[in-house]
Formats: sequence, C-alpha cells, structure tokens
Amino acid sequence: MAESPGNSYQDSYVVSPLKKIASNQSINVENLDVFIGDQHILKDINLDIPEKSITCIIGPSGCGKSTFLKTLNRMHDETPEVKIKGKVYVDDENIYSSKVNVIDIRKKMGLLAQRPCPLPMSIFDNVAYGPRIHGLTKRKAINQTVIQYLQYVGLWDEVRGRVRTPATRLSIGQQQRLCLARGLAIEPEYILGDEATSALDPISTKKIEELFLKLKEKYTIILVTHTLRQAKRIADYIVFMYMGEIIENGQTDEFFNHPKNQLTKDYLTGSFS
Repeated sequence: MAESPGNSYQDSYVVSPLKKIASNQSINVENLDVFIGDQHILKDINLDIPEKSITCIIGPSGCGKSTFLKTLNRMHDETPEVKIKGKVYVDDENIYSSKVNVIDIRKKMGLLAQRPCPLPMSIFDNVAYGPRIHGLTKRKAINQTVIQYLQYVGLWDEVRGRVRTPATRLSIGQQQRLCLARGLAIEPEYILGDEATSALDPISTKKIEELFLKLKEKYTIILVTHTLRQAKRIADYIVFMYMGEIIENGQTDEFFNHPKNQLTKDYLTGSFS
C-alpha cells in the first residue's frame, strides 16, 4: 500500500526549496526536417530557445507546432513512418545521436498535454510515481516530495485531506495542475506544453499561466498555443510557424508591435487566409 502524508505532518510543515536547475541549459535546433510518410511536415527548422524564459509557438492548425514540440523529447520514436533529419541540441548534446540515452532525454522534459491525463491511481501516487521509478524509496522522502510539489502547483491546501482518493475525482483544472506536479517531481530541466490550457475554464487557465510565470525562474518553458492573448500575457519569446516553416520569431513586444513579415502581420490582424 502506498505511503500517504495523512496526519503525520503538521499544518506548519515547511518543505525545502525546489532543487536548483543547472544554469547552462539550452535548446538549439539546426536544419530540422520531419517527414510523416511522404509528407514533409517540418522544413529546415533553425531555432535557438532562450533559457529560463517562456517561448510560445503560434500559428494556424496543421502548421507543425505540435510535431515540432514532439521532436524535443523524441516522442516520434514509436511512430515508424516518421523520419527526422537534422540536429536538436539539448544542453549541447544532439538528442538524435545514436549514442544518446532516450530515457535520460525524456527525463529532462516535463510534458503537459492538451488534456490532463492523471494516472489511474490516487492523487498521492500520481506525484510519487516518477520519483519511485527513479529510485526514491524512503517513506519520509516520498512524503516530502509529494507535499512539496502539490504545494508548488497550489494543490496541497485543496487536496490535503483526500490525497488517497482517485485523481480522476479532481476537476479538470486540478487534474492539469496535478499532472504538472507529477512532471516536476522527477526534476526535469524543461517544460513542454501542448495547448496545456485549451481544455480549461478561465479561472483554471489563469492559475496555470501564473504557475508558468513562476516556473520560468527555474525552467525553460516551451508552449504551443492557439491563443494570441495568452502568448501576449506570458511569453518572453514568440515563434510563428506556417506550413511547416518558421516565418518569424523574436521577443514578444517586438513581435507583436513591429512584425517584419507580411504573413505575420496578416495573422496578427486576422486577415490571414
């Protein structure tokens, strides 16, 4: 039976600060091409992702945003019809090199999907799952880890009396925060979000956005979003994609106030066709 904090920790229990993430993290993409069958999905992508910041990838449906995100943690590996050319450097290591340990690469990447996918187990066990897999066995350490990350995503006060109940009983917004806590518990370096708030109500969306703004102090965050207003609110850097290509990218203020490409201008003004 899984351990639970239960009543063994007093209300004044204070967790230790989150582990400091290495400061030299970076993602650099060089000449990336992705093919699915005979379709050329991503075309000669070259991009440097700024560290300790929020990068939002925008563009119309079907332009390759989610495909690009999946290349950053090798989620395409299980799809045999996908072929990838080029290089993706994560912390100066080409993750598509034959010498790379894919498990280690994926451990660096915390992924938040469009719809929350809690594991079919308790709230407590959802957060404890990753640390246990990676060798954490002591009850006190597991308890502390669960409390720490539930607190960090603002869930602890909401669920502290029912951490042994199924995670599926949480609201959709709470489930998304739980999934974020679960991802952070394995101490990744990067957070990837694929339209992570599109299924949420405005209040839950605001909470997730506030978390992202807090998390960028320690993590590099890359988000796919269809919402220009969201990108304006939280992004430090914008990447605009169309038909599998990067059309324009840059600092948020410059991108929205002084776009250089006509396609970008059309997309931002709603005259895009």
